[in-house]
Amino acid sequence: MVSLVASVRATSSLYHFCACTARTLATSAMPSPKDEAKEVIVSYLDGKDNGIAVLGLNRSAARNSFGKTLISQLNEALASIRQNNKPRVLIIRSLVPKVFCAGADLRERFKMDNSEVLQFVSSLRELMTNVETLPTPVISAIDGAALGGGLELALATDIRVASSEAKMGLVETKLAIIPGAGGTQRLPRIIGAAKAKELIYTARILDGEQALQIGLVNEVVPQNKVGDAAYQMALSIAREILPNGPIGVRLAKVAISKGMEVSQEDGMEIEEQCYSKLVNTKDRIEGLAAFAAKRVPIYQGA
Repeated sequence: MVSLVASVRATSSLYHFCACTARTLATSAMPSPKDEAKEVIVSYLDGKDNGIAVLGLNRSAARNSFGKTLISQLNEALASIRQNNKPRVLIIRSLVPKVFCAGADLRERFKMDNSEVLQFVSSLRELMTNVETLPTPVISAIDGAALGGGLELALATDIRVASSEAKMGLVETKLAIIPGAGGTQRLPRIIGAAKAKELIYTARILDGEQALQIGLVNEVVPQNKVGDAAYQMALSIAREILPNGPIGVRLAKVAISKGMEVSQEDGMEIEEQCYSKLVNTKDRIEGLAAFAAKRVPIYQGA
């Protein structure tokens, strides 16, 4: 407990389908021709969306399945985002139609020996931890299939949004293996142990509505003609987060995430330590001043 607290010390509007085509194009963050060869594309939105970063999976030839190159580029992108103080929210989406992430690249894995497989799965597990521990809130926009490691990626995010046509499942037992990138640990915490066991043992695949019913996703929206309905909903949620005090949001994430790992008593201490970090911030004073003046606060993250 001492080390956990010490580490802390060291450390919804509804979706509108009447949005015009121009607005959709402006917020789609699709790759430019020069980026098409990249498997991961990071975009930083501007204007009223300044502070929102979008990480796009772009391995179209393999349905965004996890190969060594994709994992390497994802880790590089996450490291860059972690070091950048400007992003207040990160959205992870697919730039490939009808798929979020198809899981591990089985063709690549088939060529590995046993020791290489274990090393690869370990690198995938580390990647999910890198996503989960980003200081900013992370929203996954599931417009399509999120299977195996693809769903494990979504499970590592703070908020999950899916289209009604999305397909989600931890299907590893069909291949005589188990989820190895955190799925056996994160899924039970999200939907409960009994339901997680049922889904993993059966390798069942759920659509968006079924996932919503068991609490696997936060929101589900009908898919649109463009195929980015979940992304547009994720963007809507990000816009709700954006005006709030960035330090407060980040420390709320620490308090919740770390608090869930310990007893409630210890969690209260973590919350106290997080709150103490906010007392001397300029943003806290700005929030009080804006409330008194009945104006919108302007937070600087300081």
